[in-house]
Amino acid sequence: MLDVCLLGTGGMMPLPYRWLTSLMMRYNGKSILIDCGEGTQIAMREKGWSPNPIDIICFTHFHADHISGLPGMLLTMGNAERTEPLLLIGPRGLAKVVASLRVIAPELPFEVKCMEITENAQTFSFEGFRLEAFKVNHNVLCYGYSMVIDRAGRFDKDRALEQEIPMKFWSRLQKGETLEENGRVFTPDMVLGAERKGLKVTYSTDTRPTESIRQNAQGADLLILEGMYGEPDKLVKAREHKHMTMYEAAKIAKEVGAPKLWLTHYSPSMTRPEEFMDDVRKIFPAAYAAKDGWTMELNFDEGK
Repeated sequence: MLDVCLLGTGGMMPLPYRWLTSLMMRYNGKSILIDCGEGTQIAMREKGWSPNPIDIICFTHFHADHISGLPGMLLTMGNAERTEPLLLIGPRGLAKVVASLRVIAPELPFEVKCMEITENAQTFSFEGFRLEAFKVNHNVLCYGYSMVIDRAGRFDKDRALEQEIPMKFWSRLQKGETLEENGRVFTPDMVLGAERKGLKVTYSTDTRPTESIRQNAQGADLLILEGMYGEPDKLVKAREHKHMTMYEAAKIAKEVGAPKLWLTHYSPSMTRPEEFMDDVRKIFPAAYAAKDGWTMELNFDEGK
């Protein structure tokens, strides 16, 4: 089960009823946060989710509305007597930016590790899932992210017995381990069927429509994209500042066959994004103007 929560949906600045865009995901005891702008802690507290279990924070880019909440988040974790290391992932220059922000949070009871994205597309693998970063088109270096949870094939007991594979190895082979005993090698493919459909969430804000988004959104169970503007006459402004309109996001969702689209990162001038959804749904019917705190629980399809 993958828990997904869009903590905030605002762009540029927080509003009394809308926190800055941030996404939190929880899977198998791990918590991942994407972006941490001003007020992200408050949005988490309103949702009832704690910052202390966060294992990884990913940053799309270094504009303030996506990273300025980091010092406070670090201090809160420190005050909770956290000792586990925290991993930060982001564009080139991350370590320098974090060092600058930590001037007001210099002493922490845990290690902060920085991992910089050095390619146009880069994968970070962890136990049970992976994060795929892909470059998008903003006026500064910016990335989108997909969280991907692969799912191994079903265990085939008959095949294991036929090949006389020791029962003590069965569970470890199911976990993907390769084992050896008495000169014989045992691999997962000896006991597992074809890989089954896993889970995937793709998230991208602050960008023009790009082929990289289309490629990485393939197969996503939930697509979360910027819908900075809903007014049709704001297209020129979106192009100028390298943002995306709701209609452009809907077109991408349609092109990749996404089952559901959540729009986010609204302009502060757009106080009622839901007013534009009738026209947006003419392009992609499963589009939604997301609100702060929206949550979705994604589960494996047991039929596949």
